[in-house]
Formats: sequence, C-alpha cells, structure tokens
Amino acid sequence: GCNPLAETGRSKLQNQRAVLNQQILRAVRMRAGAENLLRATTNNKVREQVLLELSFVNSDLQILKEELEGLNISVEVYQNAEETFSIPLVPLGLKETKDVDFTLPLKDFILEHYSEDSSEYEDEIADLMDLRQACRTPSRDEAGIEMLISYFLQLGYVENRFFPPTRHIGVLFTWYDSFTGVPVCQQNLLLEKASVLFNIGALYTQIGTRCNRQTQAGLENAVDAFQKAAGVLSYLKETFTHTPSYDMSPAMLNVLVKMMLAQARECVFEQIGLSGIRNEFFTLVKMTQEVAKVGEVYMLVNTAMNQEPVKENIPYSWSKLAQIKSDHYKALAHYFIATILCDHELQPGDDKNQQEKALSQLYDSMPEGLMVLAVLKDKLQRKQLGKAHLRKAIVYHEEALRVCGLCKKLRNIEVLQEVLTAAHKRSLLKYAQQETEDDFLSLIQAPDILPKTEHKIETVAPQFSKVKVKDFFHKLGPLTVFSAKQRWTSPRTIRLHHGAGELGFSLKGGSPVQVYCLDPVCSAASAGLKEGDYIVSVGGMDCKWLGVNEVLEKLKNVGKQPVELDIISCQDTAASLHSKSATYSMGMQKTYSLICLAMDEDKIDHTKKAPLKLPFLSWGTKNRQKAASTLCLPSAVAGRSQIKKKLSPFTLLNTESSLY
Repeated sequence: GCNPLAETGRSKLQNQRAVLNQQILRAVRMRAGAENLLRATTNNKVREQVLLELSFVNSDLQILKEELEGLNISVEVYQNAEETFSIPLVPLGLKETKDVDFTLPLKDFILEHYSEDSSEYEDEIADLMDLRQACRTPSRDEAGIEMLISYFLQLGYVENRFFPPTRHIGVLFTWYDSFTGVPVCQQNLLLEKASVLFNIGALYTQIGTRCNRQTQAGLENAVDAFQKAAGVLSYLKETFTHTPSYDMSPAMLNVLVKMMLAQARECVFEQIGLSGIRNEFFTLVKMTQEVAKVGEVYMLVNTAMNQEPVKENIPYSWSKLAQIKSDHYKALAHYFIATILCDHELQPGDDKNQQEKALSQLYDSMPEGLMVLAVLKDKLQRKQLGKAHLRKAIVYHEEALRVCGLCKKLRNIEVLQEVLTAAHKRSLLKYAQQETEDDFLSLIQAPDILPKTEHKIETVAPQFSKVKVKDFFHKLGPLTVFSAKQRWTSPRTIRLHHGAGELGFSLKGGSPVQVYCLDPVCSAASAGLKEGDYIVSVGGMDCKWLGVNEVLEKLKNVGKQPVELDIISCQDTAASLHSKSATYSMGMQKTYSLICLAMDEDKIDHTKKAPLKLPFLSWGTKNRQKAASTLCLPSAVAGRSQIKKKLSPFTLLNTESSLY
C-alpha cells in the first residue's frame, strides 16, 4: 500500500476521517450513557441536568456529521490535477478500520484444531497481517485494486480454515461507517469481507474521478472505472444482504450504484462532444437526445437520494449536486434544440422528410396547434418554438445556480460555479440575439424532450478470477478436507510392516489419500489403522498434497524396513459452545447507530447446558437457530418494530433486529 504518512491530499482526508470517527464514537458513548441515566433516575434535578447534557451531545454529533459530510464532498482533491472546465465527479471515501492481531487466535486454532506446531505458521500469519495493513492505504491505480482483491480472496481461504460456523475464535473486526462515522464491531469475518468489497468499489470511483477528462483515453478509462465501481457495489448488495452498517445497506448501495452509472453516462456525453459539437442539424439532434438522457438519470438519482431511509444518511451536498446536474443537462438539451430551430432554416436542397423524422423523435407531443413539418417550413413558428426552448433553458440554468448558491459546500467549488455561470450566459446571449417584437404574442410552452442514447451503460461484474492468489496456509493441507468445518483425531503414528509384499489395504481419493478395503487381519489393522483414515505423513515426509500413486511409490521404496505412518480419523462435526456474546445497539437519532460485540465468558454458567448459538452473521443454506441475544440500550428514541428479514441464498442473518 501507499505510505500512510505521505502528505498527499487524499491521505490528509483519510486521516481527518479517522479522527472524526473517533470523536463520533466518544460522543455516541456519552449519549448512550446519558440516555441510560435519564431512564434510570427519578430525581427531577438530575433529569434536568441529563437533558441539558443530551442537548449538548446531540449538537456535537450534528456538527461532527457536517464535518464528515464536508470530507465526502471534498471532490477537488480526487479530480485530475490538470486544468479542466468540467463539473466535478463524486468519489467514495474509503472505509476506515482498526488494527487486527491475528497471531494468538490463529496460532491457538492451529494447535487445537489442526494439532500442528503453530510456531511454524508465524510467517504466514505475519504475511496476512501485513496484507491487511497495506489494504488500509491502497494506491489509486490498478495495483491498489489488485491488492484489495487479493486480500478479499485470501479472506475466503482464512474463513474456511479458521472460522468454524459454530463458534467465535476471538478476532474482533471494527469498521467505521463511511457516511456517519459510527463503528461496527463483529467477530464474524463477513463484516471484513463486505467492507473490503466496499473499499474496492470506492477505489474504482477514485480512479474514475482522477482520469483526465480532456482526452479520449481518459474519458474511456473513467467510464470503465465507474461501471466497475457500480458492478462491485451491486455484487456487495446482492451477496451481503444484511450488513449492519448504513453505508452498506441495500437501499444505500442501490443509490450508490445509480450514482456511479449516472457519472459514467456523463463521461460518455463528454466523450461524444470532446472534439467539438458541429452546428449541424442532425449532429445537434443527436446531442440533444444524449444530454437529455444525462439529465434524466441524474433526476432519478436525486429522487432516490431523497427517499427513506437513504435521505437521512446520504450527504446533503450529494443530493443537491445531483439536482444541479439534472437541471444543467436538461438546460443544455433545450439550448441545443433551440439552436436547431433558430439557426437552421429549411433550405431547398435539404431532405425535409429526414429532418421531420429526426425532429419528431425529440418530442412526445408537440404544442397545441403545431406540426413538425409546419414548424420546419414556417420561419415564424420556428423562431417562436426556438425561443420557448431558450426560455426553458434559462429557467433550468437559473434553478441550478440557485440550488448551488444555497448549498454551503457546493458554493465553495469554484469550477462548478464557473461551468454553470458560463452555460447560463451562453443561453442568455442566444436569447438576446433573437428578434423580440413578437414576444408579447408568443404563448408557446416548450415541450419536454425525449431522452435517447446509442451508448449502453451497465454494471461490470468484478472479475475476481483474474487475480491469482495462493493460500497463505497451504501447508495445512487441501481445503476440501482440512477446514474449520471438519474435525479429526490428533495424528497418531502406526508402524507398518510389509507382509509378503502386500499392504493389506488399498488407497483412494485425491489429496490426502484415504484408506479403504482394509483387511481386518493385516498388520496395519492390528497396529490401529481403520477404514476411512487419512494418511498425512509417510516416514516423516508430509504427504497431505500427494495423490494415490505418489503415496504408493513412497511405501514401495521403503523396502522391507518398517515404515511409520501418521494417520488421522475424521470425527463427527460436533458443535462446540459459544463464548457468550451480545450485540449492543445504541438508539441514536436518525443516522447514528453503534454495534459492538463483547466477550463475556466469565458469566457463563457451565453447570447448565447452554443452547447452541451462532454468530451475528454467517454463511449457510439451511435455517439455523437464532443468533446470540440482542441487548438494546435504553434510548430517548422510540423503539422500532422488529422486522423479519428475508434470507438470501448467499447470506443467512441470524437476527431479527432491524438495523436500518
């Protein structure tokens, strides 16, 4: 990864985000304590003091939230460094996390579950921790994407090797919400995997905003990056359906996917007009439809951002920027069609049928009393309809400028103000150039323009298979056999004596090989070999990854000397008891929610049979028992009704607590 101490603009923003996350965490804890005291006390004087303290804490949280929103709209840092005259694109900030020490939990699990010397795996554990640390500061290029994907794929191996479905191993993952700054803590690896996926999508958005939008190649790369970002976020939404973090909720991810596709559509329009827009009839018709499509998709994004529950968590400035872009591009569409009507009169050599067909495709319906062919032929009608479109363009431009002026964050983005002002002045100038004597008689209202595009924009699914990774814990053996779900006896050694050149048993399977057709009276059976045992070592040589022929070859090469075999027997997978855990959900107004898992082993009554409990999040294809109990701290906010969530084929959420 990048140097975390490097004084780049992007690293400064991430450091500020980390500081804000800690401040929000402290304020949230203070608020939870004050709410508990408020509910517990009956002393009126104490209640008054607590209510006063709560008002201060709520004010602090609101201020911190606004500061975090300011970081999310700091789009200038992520744009291309060269001089540009384009509306800024919005990237996603990377989710922050705390350090995780895998050393003791994994070493204990290797010793207890795999019965191997855990000191031999210290380098592998260190490699895993180094990779995780590097993923906190990925470089803003394809190398950074590849590193994040490598860690995500490595987590798949780690999950299968060390995270059994029936108990926790004591590794606590903490990730901060990208929009609210509230931490989410869990002992389940699915939170880690989902957060890494979110950061892959966020990094793609940062790559897209960094592309040079003044070149054809830069715009192509930007379109590709935003489509890939949308694909990763869509994959996250479909795969991890119950993540307890607002920024990864299905509703929020749905909005983010729409926003990334809208930005890709915007780059496509810029790509079409990069070489200049010719003042030619059919060229302007095409540009009108394309830019109307951009305005439409941003209108849909703005509508989605203002729906519950996303409205309370999405940065206010993002919603306003989507509204501004929708108005701006709709204004451009009306400007282009006004240029068609005002500057291009029907000439004797023109194909009026083609022009009529092209112009009719721009409208769903013409104003009352007007026909497309009549407008093309009549100079006065052309002028009147053209000026009506210019008036509507000016209205949209003024609305975009008004909204921009009302938003404090957007008002400070100079290039945005410059682009909007220049487009507004251009429409005003065009309108001033037209004859004005008939304005009193013109009652024509410009009709809406039908959007249309020839360029398909869609999500690009993540290609994880293109990144090749090797399991750090390859030495433990084939994952199909040596996984956290399987349990075996400790390795036992038997001395095998050849009898008349016969082994007394056969071998089958891939790696490792398995004993079958065992002769019950052979020396191997007498030494303790059983049907179905796995051979993991021959003569002190590890053979977990060897096939049948290779193991037989080793046995034959021993000759008449006795050979020692290390054998393991598969046990029935018995569900071990949990350490008692609880999920604490602090009731916070609107956006703030804290989720924290706590170990509480000392309080378990070992004299009673404890019911089987599962992690807060777990993979599965069958219904299992409910997760550990959920404790909701008292809150001034009214409790929400419990909602039974639908199980997806990918993720099984063992809780009924509604988190967003």
